[in-house]
Amino acid sequence: MEHPAQPDKSKKYDRQLRIWGAHGQSALESTRICLLHCSPTGSETLKNLVLGGIASFTIVDHGVVEAADLGNNFFLESSHLGHSRAQHVTELLKELNESVTGSYVQESPQELIQNQPSFFSNFDLVIATQLEEALSIKLDKVCRGFGVKLLLARSYGLVGYLRASLSEHKVIESKPDNSVEDLRFHQPWTELQDFADTIDLSSADDIMHKHIPYAILLIKASHEWQKSHSGKLPSSSAQRSEFKNIIKSWQRQIDGIPIEEENFSEALSNASKVWAPPRMSSEVKAIVEDEAASVSKESDNYWVLAAALKRYLANEGNGQLPIEGSLPDMTATTALYLDLQRIYREQADRDIAAVTKHVQNVLSSISRDPGSISASEIRMFCKHVRCLRVVRYRTLEEEFTGTSCKSDALRQALAAEDTVTNASLYILLRAADRFYSKHHRYPGLYDQEVDGDIPALKHIATSIVQDSSSGPASISDDLVGELCRFGAGELHCVAAVMGGMASQEAIKLITKQFVPTSGTVIYNAMNSTTSVFCF
Repeated sequence: MEHPAQPDKSKKYDRQLRIWGAHGQSALESTRICLLHCSPTGSETLKNLVLGGIASFTIVDHGVVEAADLGNNFFLESSHLGHSRAQHVTELLKELNESVTGSYVQESPQELIQNQPSFFSNFDLVIATQLEEALSIKLDKVCRGFGVKLLLARSYGLVGYLRASLSEHKVIESKPDNSVEDLRFHQPWTELQDFADTIDLSSADDIMHKHIPYAILLIKASHEWQKSHSGKLPSSSAQRSEFKNIIKSWQRQIDGIPIEEENFSEALSNASKVWAPPRMSSEVKAIVEDEAASVSKESDNYWVLAAALKRYLANEGNGQLPIEGSLPDMTATTALYLDLQRIYREQADRDIAAVTKHVQNVLSSISRDPGSISASEIRMFCKHVRCLRVVRYRTLEEEFTGTSCKSDALRQALAAEDTVTNASLYILLRAADRFYSKHHRYPGLYDQEVDGDIPALKHIATSIVQDSSSGPASISDDLVGELCRFGAGELHCVAAVMGGMASQEAIKLITKQFVPTSGTVIYNAMNSTTSVFCF
């Protein structure tokens, strides 16, 4: 019997490969995920990751399909009533992507967390949905102990909650929305300056004159300016206008009127790159000065690279980061552009070679194999060196304990007009969990008890604020009432939003691309607002 041919991955995952590349997809395809509770929020989250092409998933859920599940989880239907919820969600998720393997455990997540914590050591990422506070704290300790990433997601009526928890997340490809190329117009290295000097503007014919790259024009203008200004760059508005006049003076004219030359227009519009070149960001400075950059034999490769970068900055780099080596598009002849591109790439290669030497020396100093960090990893680090990021997360216990909670941040959030509602919802979600611990049900679960649960929930919420030393803060009675009326129900529309957000954060953690949210995300579907809190 012939098996159908497997689809080409480059076609199957074409869109996402354009975002995180083959190496990002490879990381995704080697990831094992454990989902706790396959409620709508969990099912939506895992659906997105299965479609993305993870290696495998395991669902842990002891529940059976009930009538309520049919209204908010489209993976379940009436024929599943009374049967294992985990089994049917697993079977249908596997149909979405034949490359992904799936399994389920018909067990209570609470049972595994408390009695079989080693179970979670088999996974790269644990996604816990609809988990109350006390269990979340225990799971956080378990996952950190095994070095497993944890992502908590939750839908509660018209409110969503999302929180990642791991000791440290290191990012090389943070891919910021806005970045400026490091082209060194203000401080060209010898080969670049020599190349610029070989181009004579006055003797160039009209065609060549129109196709001299703006990079060359700016390097020449920068050199001329610094010669007459003691090596200083334009600093005032008047000086910057004067600098641009140097470029304008080189334009060809007819009867005193400058000829329109696109390369000169590009030079004028990019002139700010001379007097405002990209600087080393505060995040990168913090990384090279971080205690973790004082490496030991057990140090992660990332920190070995950071230690090597620090040595490079103090020596060959002279305080400047390695050149990326790429060149933006610009009006130029093919020959000139390729020559210029070659010069930038060769300098980038020299910088990489220098960093590589420092990497090998650092590895030798901590008794590790000098070749244990691959050339491709070093090259990737140097290429994205301006975008390095490190995110560290507080433990859930630190956040939820009154004495270690960031009380100032909580107080400000509850006082600020733009965050008071969502900060109050954060407090109320925690209060609902404490209500559950005491009464073994969520507030408002039964219609006849809503009115009686409102004052009880508000009392718990007030005590949480007081325990955190955040001073007096009034939680809106309307919000307390709304949370009770939710009755801990999951609405599919909110679950779908939270599933999308959770899967996006999961992909950031897995691929180590883009910067994940560093705090607790509260989604308010009543007002269509989102807040991130670091308490």
